[in-house]
Amino acid sequence: MYQLLLKLAEPQFVAALLAAFAAGATVITLALPLVEGDSLARRMKAVAVERERIRARERERMTKAQGQKVVLRQAPRAYMKQIVDRFKLGDWLGTETARANLTMAGFRGPQAEVTFLFFRLVLPIAFLLASAFYLFVVNDFGQPTMIRAGMIIGATFFGMKSPEIFLKNVTTKRQLSIRRAWPDSLDLLLICVEAGMSIEQAFRRVSQEVGSQSVALAEELTLTTAELSYLQERRQAYDNLASRTGLDGVKAVTTALIQAERYGTPLGTALRVLSQESRDQRMAEAEKKAAGLPPKLTVPMILFFLPVLFVVIMTPALIQVFALK
Repeated sequence: MYQLLLKLAEPQFVAALLAAFAAGATVITLALPLVEGDSLARRMKAVAVERERIRARERERMTKAQGQKVVLRQAPRAYMKQIVDRFKLGDWLGTETARANLTMAGFRGPQAEVTFLFFRLVLPIAFLLASAFYLFVVNDFGQPTMIRAGMIIGATFFGMKSPEIFLKNVTTKRQLSIRRAWPDSLDLLLICVEAGMSIEQAFRRVSQEVGSQSVALAEELTLTTAELSYLQERRQAYDNLASRTGLDGVKAVTTALIQAERYGTPLGTALRVLSQESRDQRMAEAEKKAAGLPPKLTVPMILFFLPVLFVVIMTPALIQVFALK
């Protein structure tokens, strides 16, 4: 043991040991980049796995909340895609406005656009054949041929516009759900940001908490979280959130996020002001609906309440009059 300690204390041994360590560290430093491979590819793969995990978790949570299967992206059905491709419906029926409306309604991917184009072709033909068969074979309602032809044209036009009407109704309901939950989401986002979370973690946390109140908003925030992870420009993710919702309040918040990202402005103050404005706007809309309620109730009261009131008041008097006679 004593001889070993003397050997370790020799300067030549210490120098040789340090030289061995230096040589090993040099070899490891030079060989490590060759061994570890493409770090960028691994990072992109990890982001993709995380994005799919988020989507799977949100689909499962939304399925439990709604009691039905929710699919964010589907493959087009074969027969629909064949008809759309054969007649080239995307060239003369597909528009950028229709694609934007599909996105705002929550329908994404090629399945949504193919289905929309398919029904824009099929429904007018179906309404045309059904109305012509009914008016010329089943019942003509005693109308001349020109009137029946006009009715058929009207039915065909309704069939042409029915996909757009359906899309508009779905978009309106979805925007209403997002608008109602947006002020609470801004409060949660403000708390997360002031607690020191990054904007990605804040969006993820808010999407988890707001899902019970608005499934549509939770879905949009989850997609924004995924886009913030893999898009080259974070501004594009914020712009996509504003375009997918189509709401001025969401657009104002995304503009504040873009300015904070670019110029380094404090985000907490902007979110606090925008949250208060969203709440004031929601209260103003509620007061507007409450103020418009009395005129809407006037006609039902005249038609239904006043006759019953007159019957209740006049019946005892009439009974007494007839009893005296």
